[in-house]
Amino acid sequence: MHINAHSHLLPEPGQIPRFMVEQQIFSVDEDRRFMRQGNWSRPVTDPSFFLSEKLVWMEQNHIDHCVVLNLSQLYCNGMEQGTTRDVLRFQNDFNASLQHDYPTKFTGGFVIQPRYVDDALIEIERCVTTLNMQVLCLPTHFLNHQNVWTSVADPSCYPIFELANRHHLAIEIHPYDGPEIVALQDQFWRFHLVWMCALTADTFHFFTLYDFPSRFPDTRTCFAHGNQFGQVNMGRRIQGFEGRPDLFPGAVSPRKHISDTNVFYDTLVHDVLSFELLIKRQGVEQVIAGIDDPYPLGEMDTVAGCYPGKILDQALSQNIITRTDHNAIWYDNVINWLGKSIPTS
Repeated sequence: MHINAHSHLLPEPGQIPRFMVEQQIFSVDEDRRFMRQGNWSRPVTDPSFFLSEKLVWMEQNHIDHCVVLNLSQLYCNGMEQGTTRDVLRFQNDFNASLQHDYPTKFTGGFVIQPRYVDDALIEIERCVTTLNMQVLCLPTHFLNHQNVWTSVADPSCYPIFELANRHHLAIEIHPYDGPEIVALQDQFWRFHLVWMCALTADTFHFFTLYDFPSRFPDTRTCFAHGNQFGQVNMGRRIQGFEGRPDLFPGAVSPRKHISDTNVFYDTLVHDVLSFELLIKRQGVEQVIAGIDDPYPLGEMDTVAGCYPGKILDQALSQNIITRTDHNAIWYDNVINWLGKSIPTS
């Protein structure tokens, strides 16, 4: 069985609430060719952004089940509290309906906004107890009450992780909002190709220094895109910690959190050398299959020379992993991250 732990779905244009369209919070054109938010737009690059086409795509690519994460455009950074509450409720209800209507095909993730901690805790309880959801989606960074961009691995977010720990949740940490966080001109897709990876590595930096894996042992956290930059700069972080301990009051060494059994990484690192480093650094048991479909940066067959599972097949052919490892990354490891079984009928 193949489980894809990193997938996305768009609602149909008519499913999006009117207030979101009128306030330009998020919309999809009636012809389903573009998604929009304020002055921003991006093309819908594959039909499998939508449900019926997604099911066909899954069958064609031998993917049995997908974990559908939130839309990154709906993290609601900087939005007013009431609007945030309504937008997130829509997103979470949409993903819950996928899980409810297609339990053998989809596990739905739910999202909260850390700026509004009290609302976040209420929404976590609703999604877990009422909607039967078990995957909490978090942005790498959020705009706090002082309008300062803050890592989600910040002590101000402890109440969120404490409740997630109480419910034994799987957590997905995913980057977005690079143009708002980094004051650089948007050119050559730099925020997706470079800065998204940097944002993930930044939050991983704080996640380990603040000892989140030990502090919240009953959560299972996955870092998107293999935390690729975080794997590469581990040595630099260790040397910095040991060379300037005065800059790390109360922090624990990065050495402590290599190969944590409750921290996972998806396979979307794009090249086999990066994948080999991920395996050697964290252990094969901590790696889960993640396609990031249907975006063109995902393992999509619409991109030349690419297809879902390509990196795993390359690693297998080059003896970086065994057939047993290959199967575990597609199934057993994902189940360990989710903390639940997948219905088969």
